[in-house]
Amino acid sequence: MKEAEWLVQDGVIHEKEDIYYLTLEELREVVKTNKLDYDIIVKQKEKHKLNEKLTPPRVMTSDGEIIIGKYKRENLPEGAIAGLAVSSGVIEGRARVISNMEDAVLESGDILVTSFTDPSWTPLFVSIKGLVTEIGGLMTHGAVIAREYGLPAVVGVENATKLIKDGQRIRVNGTEGYIEIL
Repeated sequence: MKEAEWLVQDGVIHEKEDIYYLTLEELREVVKTNKLDYDIIVKQKEKHKLNEKLTPPRVMTSDGEIIIGKYKRENLPEGAIAGLAVSSGVIEGRARVISNMEDAVLESGDILVTSFTDPSWTPLFVSIKGLVTEIGGLMTHGAVIAREYGLPAVVGVENATKLIKDGQRIRVNGTEGYIEIL
């Protein structure tokens, strides 16, 4: 980042974060020559914006094979959204659909609905009372932390962030593995 500050001061890049759009080899060359074709950064930023709009598959093997399928479930309440039960309990509350942890505004008792969680999301678990994720299994981050905190959780819920609207009242059944929109 110190190199980035110098490159900004020299007018080679516009902002420090521009270096994130360069490969290590490109960055070395820029630092060495103090020159850059700024189109490289513009193109990488455009590519990054396109990649942000992609939705990762729910299941992918280590070989890159995408596995698709439906849950074979019977006796679900009408209109229920099926997923994988990973932390038992049933809870009702306001759904908070969050795509970026940095944008999270949660009140005590909200139910977090998101694509996935990783360790950076852990502080949010203190105030929520349930979890729904689009991606995940029994040993994924959200599932493990939900069990540790005793929060009902359902993961692997395809299109959860599209089917559940921010602010809706929902019921999460972490014992049976489904969500109901109330």
